Amino acid sequence: MGISKTDLFTEKQNELALVAKAFAHPARVAIIEYLIKANQCINSDLVEELGLAQATISQHLKELKTVGIIQGTVEGTSMCYCINAEVWNGVKNRLQGLLDSYAPPECC
Repeated sequence: MGISKTDLFTEKQNELALVAKAFAHPARVAIIEYLIKANQCINSDLVEELGLAQATISQHLKELKTVGIIQGTVEGTSMCYCINAEVWNGVKNRLQGLLDSYAPPECC
C-alpha cells in the first residue's frame, strides 16, 4: 500500500479528512450522539449505553479526543467527557461550507 500524500492537500482539507475519519465508525457516531444528548458523561455510562467493552469504548474515545471533537476531565477515578464546542463549531462550519458550495449542474 502506498504512502498517503497529505502534503499535496491544504491544511483545511487534511483536517476535515481526519474529522471525517473520526466519524467513520458507528460506535463513534453513537458516542457523539450520546454526549450531545447527555451533555456530558462518564466513561462507564457509555459502556452501559452502547454495550461495548470498556477497552473498546476507550479506544473510540481516544480517536475522538485526538481530533479534538471531545474533551475530558478527571473526576475522582473517572473521566467525564463532553463535546468540545469550539472544535465542534469549526467542524460544523467547514462541513456546511463544503455542502453549501455544491450547485447542481443542469446536466446529469
